[in-house]
Amino acid sequence: MLKSSFFTVYTKFKLHFYKEIFQRFQNREASLSTMETFSMETILALGKPTVNEFATFMCISSPNAAYKVNSLIKKGYLNKVRSESDRREYHLEATEKYYQYYNISTNYLDRVMDRITERFTPEECGKLEEMLTIIHQELMPEVQIPDVIFQK
Repeated sequence: MLKSSFFTVYTKFKLHFYKEIFQRFQNREASLSTMETFSMETILALGKPTVNEFATFMCISSPNAAYKVNSLIKKGYLNKVRSESDRREYHLEATEKYYQYYNISTNYLDRVMDRITERFTPEECGKLEEMLTIIHQELMPEVQIPDVIFQK
């Protein structure tokens, strides 16, 4: 029952996102391919990685990663920012244009979170937060991301 409930919630988040993306494609507002969307989601979750860190995480070659990154830069969704600590390194950073695109999914997440805090007591919300933190930190070791994902 728990597995089914979790899968249903996860699926509803995905489907809402897909529906919004398709509506934007119909109106010609979206210009990211599926693979580019996955790439941007990964870059954002990794917290301003280098091209090499992105390639390593995605298990793709550095040239393949560089190709994807350059395409995203040309479309205006990504910037390369020189590292302050190592001037030879560049970190990948999402642009304002991407955040407008990204808000498709985060706006719905915010709406659902508002409904959760209205529906449940502060104690229940605290328990949910505790459980989600344990899931993130302990039960999903295959996917390592920063504890705090940058939110715009």
